[in-house]
Amino acid sequence: MEVSNSEGLDAIFRAHYERIARVIGRVIHDQARAEELAVEVFLKWWRNPQAHGEHAEGWLYRTAVREALDELRRQMRRSRFERLFSFVRESPKTPEHLYAVNAEQHRVRIVLAALSRRHAELLLLWSQGFSYREMAVSLPVSPDYVGSLVKRAQDAFRKEYLKRYGNKS
Repeated sequence: MEVSNSEGLDAIFRAHYERIARVIGRVIHDQARAEELAVEVFLKWWRNPQAHGEHAEGWLYRTAVREALDELRRQMRRSRFERLFSFVRESPKTPEHLYAVNAEQHRVRIVLAALSRRHAELLLLWSQGFSYREMAVSLPVSPDYVGSLVKRAQDAFRKEYLKRYGNKS
């Protein structure tokens, strides 16, 4: 998709905005912030002429995943800082099931933030239902190689999870 004007930005924005915002939102768990970051992804694309052309879609999704991971890491740093200085008050008690689900999601986000960028990108794209071909375009690799990369990323995730949390599920 070769585009260099505002009409092109509008077309690619309409075609991919919702999915990019959803990808970011699933990582950072804040849909309003995800929508802001999605807009930033498109602005970065528009300002970067090398990202235009046939690989624009892959560039957009790769950048979206990276933005999400960067935001997740910012949230983790902010959370540690706030706990250190006791800025955060305890939230009211919730039902046991909701607490367990929230705790597990938090553990997964911490592990994703600790993984290499490439492993985290692969797992996020895979969890969003991207095909191997779509993942290959997003992470400029051969589609034949994506399966083994996903397996390595899953192994890295499993190893990091067990290192941090043991056999908890």
